[in-house]
Amino acid sequence: MNPAPTTPTVGFRTIDLRGRTLSPGELKGAMPRAAASASSSEAAVQAIIDDVRSRGLEALQDFALRFDGVEQDHPRVPAGIIEAAVAGLDAPVRAALEEAIRRARIFARAQVPDDVEVEVAPGARLTHKWIAVDRVGLYVPGGLAVYPSSVVMNVVPAQAAGVGSIALASPPQKEFGGWPHPVILAAAAMLGITEVYAMGGAQAIAALAYGIAGEADESGQHAIDPVNVITGPGNVFVATAKRLVRGRVGIDSEAGTTEIAVLADATADADLVAADLVSQAEHDPSAASVLVTDSEELAAAVTEALEGRAAATRHADRVRTALSGPQSGVILVDDLDHGIAVCDAYAAEHLEIQTADARAVAGRIRNAGAIFVGNYSPVSLGDYCAGSNHVLPTSGTAAFASGLNVTTFLRAVQLVDYDREALREVSSSIVALSGAENLPAHGEAVTARFDDAP
Repeated sequence: MNPAPTTPTVGFRTIDLRGRTLSPGELKGAMPRAAASASSSEAAVQAIIDDVRSRGLEALQDFALRFDGVEQDHPRVPAGIIEAAVAGLDAPVRAALEEAIRRARIFARAQVPDDVEVEVAPGARLTHKWIAVDRVGLYVPGGLAVYPSSVVMNVVPAQAAGVGSIALASPPQKEFGGWPHPVILAAAAMLGITEVYAMGGAQAIAALAYGIAGEADESGQHAIDPVNVITGPGNVFVATAKRLVRGRVGIDSEAGTTEIAVLADATADADLVAADLVSQAEHDPSAASVLVTDSEELAAAVTEALEGRAAATRHADRVRTALSGPQSGVILVDDLDHGIAVCDAYAAEHLEIQTADARAVAGRIRNAGAIFVGNYSPVSLGDYCAGSNHVLPTSGTAAFASGLNVTTFLRAVQLVDYDREALREVSSSIVALSGAENLPAHGEAVTARFDDAP
């Protein structure tokens, strides 16, 4: 008789950094990360971008059929399809989206920076002026989950910044007639977005960055105008495409597979920590869930709790794969100071602080996309209804990049306004510096203004 099959266990590994003195570079190298792929996606993504640039709509049609199994005439979603999505939206989901939008707008409006004007000398005025970009492209992923929340996170800060033209792209779904998921369409409509395209992956990024030229088709759908900024999360192909078009357009950040780190001490509730680690692991088999703690007892309790929660959750196989991967695990540290240093080296997309005096500890963190303070601020809150933004830098890029916010859609323009006497006051300095740089014509452009002076 064959033995009964056993339930797969969670292989949540342990990295013990206690008693080790590591340089900043060594500490970063010790962080749990997914194994680097032997083959890069860059060449494949560049080929897609080049194809969209050269063949336009025809290339988009071919990719929709190849990747999504959808035949398209044009990716623009008709107004009637969007209106039907709103009409068919479940009342509780609509109410939840309304609340998420309300809170996100409050926070986004508060982020809008003021212009600054100073007078550095009499008659010498400088202004730091914020101006919104003209047009943005917002990407909302499909795949393993549906993300109407990402519609909110992308659209609200762009609108708060004053962007006048917003295009939204999301992958076509065969089961919904080749259009994006209806909940995504409904969320766009609730925010007043009518320009929505059924486009996914690198081809969507290429179409937004370079535009699709040509005349209107038979249904009156016009060519796609290029944008100035592209934002939104996505898989490795979307992230690579955004990187490759950076320079042609602005992008928000390198937003890849999600990750959570929890800094916890012996006061933390092991079951809550486990619940939060599982909540992000369900996104993707490559999602990262990391616990940083100075308590062996807590680490053991969390690992045990993960077994039960992983077995009970709907996406159990996906969660087990994520928790057992090289990107996940427990990092044991000497004390809280050591834990903070580890968290700064890891630079998590989402960092939870579940320690005594969590607010004070959070104030010491330097590198994180978003910090969630205490037992009642889980990452799930930020994913939906906190009012914060969940489009955040991943893979350690939070050490130098910011999450999506209003300034993503703004440019700072400097205005220089000097009168005659103010320029005269610094003219000798300009002549001296231009001579030192062997650029005498720079100085001459100033002295020419005073050649006829008495």
